[in-house]
Amino acid sequence: MKLWANLMAACGLAAAAILGLTVVLVCYDVIARNLGAASLPWIVEVTEYALPLATLLAAPWLLFRFEHIRLDVLQQVLPPSIQRVVDRIAAAIGLVVCLALVRYAIAVLLDSRDIGAMVMKSLVFPEWWVFVPAPVCFGLMGIECARRLVAKEPGAAEHHLAPGEEA
Repeated sequence: MKLWANLMAACGLAAAAILGLTVVLVCYDVIARNLGAASLPWIVEVTEYALPLATLLAAPWLLFRFEHIRLDVLQQVLPPSIQRVVDRIAAAIGLVVCLALVRYAIAVLLDSRDIGAMVMKSLVFPEWWVFVPAPVCFGLMGIECARRLVAKEPGAAEHHLAPGEEA
């Protein structure tokens, strides 16, 4: 459990670092342009890739911490026994959706790699690199959904961790 919690924390930290770096780069770009200083042409392109990457990395962490989108109103009105059933149904649906997304993301990644597609903007690199985070992050979310399916208490309080807390 500690290894899993650390991996989820690493996803959250990586997402935060990417967003922080994006903010710094965009601020630099705006200031440089307004002062007539040299602007880095790749900053806009990097931010275009950074935002979806940060989103994908944050998703498993948020799911692990029960901070993803959910209908909390149901948690307030349903008895605990029904809440557990609803949580397991949601986890099963989440697992199926994540597995489907992993499958299709891998197919897209492999197709891009097989045809040798390249991104040719300010930066030049193989297009399939852009697709790598999707199957990894949806795979992590699928594992979290599977964990919830087999957990004694799918909505257990141990998942509600503050930043820096251990599982």
